[in-house]
Amino acid sequence: MLANAPAALRAYTRSRAELRHGELPKHSAERIGLAVAEYYGSKPGLQLHTRTGRQAGLGIDEVARAKRWDSADAREAALLRYLRPLLIDGEFPQHLHEEAREAGWSDAQLLEAIAVLSMESFTAMVNVAGDVPVDGSVEETRVLRAA
Repeated sequence: MLANAPAALRAYTRSRAELRHGELPKHSAERIGLAVAEYYGSKPGLQLHTRTGRQAGLGIDEVARAKRWDSADAREAALLRYLRPLLIDGEFPQHLHEEAREAGWSDAQLLEAIAVLSMESFTAMVNVAGDVPVDGSVEETRVLRAA
C-alpha cells in the first residue's frame, strides 16, 4: 500500500527504524501495537503483533489483556492507561501522566510510547483503508476488487 506514496513510505520506514533503537522495551511496544490494532479492527496488525508479542515474551493471557488496554504487570498497565485516552478521546489526563511516571516510566519512554501509538495508528488505518489481507499480499486484494 505505501509504495503508492513514496514520501509516506520513507517517513514510515525511517520512523519505524528509529523507534527500534529507543528506550521503550519491545514488549511494551508490542502491547501498544496489539491495543491499537484491536481498536481499529486491523486484522493484519492483530496477527503481526500477536506473533511478535509472543516472540517478545508476552503470554497468551497478556496478549489478550493488551488488546483491552490492560496488563497483569502494573507498570505496563499504567502505560496503556496513559495512552488509551490519547487515541480514543484525543485527551491527555494529567493524572494518568503522573501515574505512569510513578510506575517508573521516564519522559523519554512516554514520548516514545506516544510515537509508537501514532505509528501503529497510521499502520492500522492504512491496513483498514487499503483492505490489506492478513497475509500481506496484494494479489488477494486485487482479485477481490476485480470481483
